[in-house]
Amino acid sequence: MSDKTTKIKGDSELVTRAGFWKRYRRNKPAVVSLAVMILLFVTGIGYWGLYELGIYLPSNPNQTDPPAQFQPPSMQHPLGTDDLGRDVMGRVLLGAHISLLIGFVAAGASIIIGIFFGSVSGYFGGWIDTIIMRFVDMMMCIPTFFLVLTVAALVKPSIWYIAGIIGVTSWMSTSRLVRAEFLTLREMDYVQAARATGVGHFGIIFRHILPNAMPPVFVTAVLSVAGAILTEASLSFLGFGVQPPDPSWGNIIAGGKQYILEAWWLIVFPGIAIFVTTLAFYMTGEGMRIALDPKETKKI
Repeated sequence: MSDKTTKIKGDSELVTRAGFWKRYRRNKPAVVSLAVMILLFVTGIGYWGLYELGIYLPSNPNQTDPPAQFQPPSMQHPLGTDDLGRDVMGRVLLGAHISLLIGFVAAGASIIIGIFFGSVSGYFGGWIDTIIMRFVDMMMCIPTFFLVLTVAALVKPSIWYIAGIIGVTSWMSTSRLVRAEFLTLREMDYVQAARATGVGHFGIIFRHILPNAMPPVFVTAVLSVAGAILTEASLSFLGFGVQPPDPSWGNIIAGGKQYILEAWWLIVFPGIAIFVTTLAFYMTGEGMRIALDPKETKKI
């Protein structure tokens, strides 16, 4: 089967890359969400790059200015200032690259782990499948956030530790999805033909089955980024995530919660950033899911 063509299970229609994009464009909310997601990524990385070069817009987000504390949104400070006189707009923009970095790294780690366990379980079956799936069931019975919170409390808080913790505690759903795809695809004629010609297990898994099992995994990956961003924001809000003075949307809200009546902008603007970002990722993932299913696309 060609790399550019993937057969959607349960439907006779083939979805090519060009066909996928044509279907995706029919979903206007998904297209807008994708544009917002790209804009957030470019803005977050771009602002971080300027910050590293010493270019501060509109001012240094980590520079304290006590006389300017709790200034409401204005031309000089479009999103106001915090209790230390720091520009909230700069801190929200600088925190964007941290949230996105943690989201992508955590999602990447969870997808890699999930693909490994899911592919091994679905391909070999038998007692290997039983052991892996019982382990997955056990992990899924543990409240994920409390597991992340417990581990985060035991290690030194840092961006990479937080991303790794979220990644290694959120791979279970991906493994079940990959396993389900492998259980179906391993019986396909092209897999049987590859096995008959002497292709080893490694080659069959990674060259023949996995590429055709990836479309739903891409959807899960996009949704995982949104989940990781929410988890990081929650950890930072509770004090177990990104530590000051490094800004993240979660710790900006945490720092402003005691001033909510006198400085509402410390809560509202980073909250809007979290809402818009996660919504954009979720809508983009949903659009990808619909575009991969011709029956769903016809309903748009």
